[in-house]
Amino acid sequence: MLFEDLSLSKSIQRAVYEQGYTNPTPIQEQSIPLVLAGKDLIGCAQTGTGKTAAFAIPIIHQLHRIVGSSKKAKQIRALVVTPTRELAVQIGQSFDTYAKYTNLTQLTIFGGVSQNPQVDALKSGVDILIATPGRLLDLHKQGFIDLDHLHALVLDEADQMLDMGFVNDVKKIVKLTPKNRQTLFFSATMPIAIRELAEMFLTNPETVTVSPVSSTAENVEQHVYFVEKTEKRNLLYHLIKNQDLSDVLVFSRTKHGADNVVKALRKNGIAAEAIHGDKSQNARQRVLEAFKNKEVGVLVATDIAARGIDIDQLPYVINFDLPNIPETYVHRIGRTGRAGNGGVAISFCSKDEHGYWKDIQKLIKVDVKTVSDHPYPWHSGNPETAPGGSTKPKNSNRSGGAHKSRKSDASKQNKKRWY
Repeated sequence: MLFEDLSLSKSIQRAVYEQGYTNPTPIQEQSIPLVLAGKDLIGCAQTGTGKTAAFAIPIIHQLHRIVGSSKKAKQIRALVVTPTRELAVQIGQSFDTYAKYTNLTQLTIFGGVSQNPQVDALKSGVDILIATPGRLLDLHKQGFIDLDHLHALVLDEADQMLDMGFVNDVKKIVKLTPKNRQTLFFSATMPIAIRELAEMFLTNPETVTVSPVSSTAENVEQHVYFVEKTEKRNLLYHLIKNQDLSDVLVFSRTKHGADNVVKALRKNGIAAEAIHGDKSQNARQRVLEAFKNKEVGVLVATDIAARGIDIDQLPYVINFDLPNIPETYVHRIGRTGRAGNGGVAISFCSKDEHGYWKDIQKLIKVDVKTVSDHPYPWHSGNPETAPGGSTKPKNSNRSGGAHKSRKSDASKQNKKRWY
């Protein structure tokens, strides 16, 4: 299918084609016609599948037809609620991109910054509002936001909002909107609590589910260390110190675990910070900026908090805890090896995680090198053996060396990342 087959306005097609896209992704192909038809929608898809465009493009099409070339005062007709500043900014950029040849305006609002510029923009009038829950409710309470004319409500990253404790805020926001609105609900996972929320907010919704990607990037070297659970922190410090690793993204399964890893690294003189749902938006942003500016060498994150992180040149990803969902492994290590750079993905596997590792191997169908030459192996011996070696990324151009990409021509053509 081509975008031109989706009955989109010429102005939107032009903007899409300028980005180099001709074919919609699976989530877009399934979602866009349903949104255009006015259906409520539950979309289960992860970042990188093109889900933002799956709701942004049809909303722009609908509003462009409603607003047209009208010079009347603008009213908020579409609202996108998302849990973090980082995600809000990414979504705002997508709306700007695809609404480029329309007269629609969008505003992105979030906490942690002065509200004055946001209030001024609201007073001037906007068609599309992208907001984090707290700032949205604050400005509505002050009388600066009117949702009476809303056509479409999008709740993005619903599972992350649940994880970060925004459920009550989301319920308050929904009550502020007209009952005859169209509601689009997107979440990377669909636990029972999320399904219950969807049932509360949506009317006869259609459901679109996109199977997670199962292949790993060719230019990401993968290593696994079989290690005693109690020695993981020591192994992490050992690798960072002995191999002089920096710009490292470490994944922890829990918020508490992330904080403990940071404490252990700091105790040994490593500049590390954690990012997870219990951190305030301001704190997350400060940590992320410090990491990007190389003031912090190690960033420890939970899977949900890491969704808003977008760093092209990230040389190392370490799975301190293996994910219990194999597809999550693919998404984690997909954060390295981007933009033509080499990358290294390191996984720690304790005895109680061996089942997880077997499931991951079944999914990725890659012979991951086992590094057995390290100080903290399983006491009973490693279940798999292979030559050890350096975990420095090959062909990385971070140090100024030339990099020869091993990607196929087809993958080069599709290297643009959807949001």
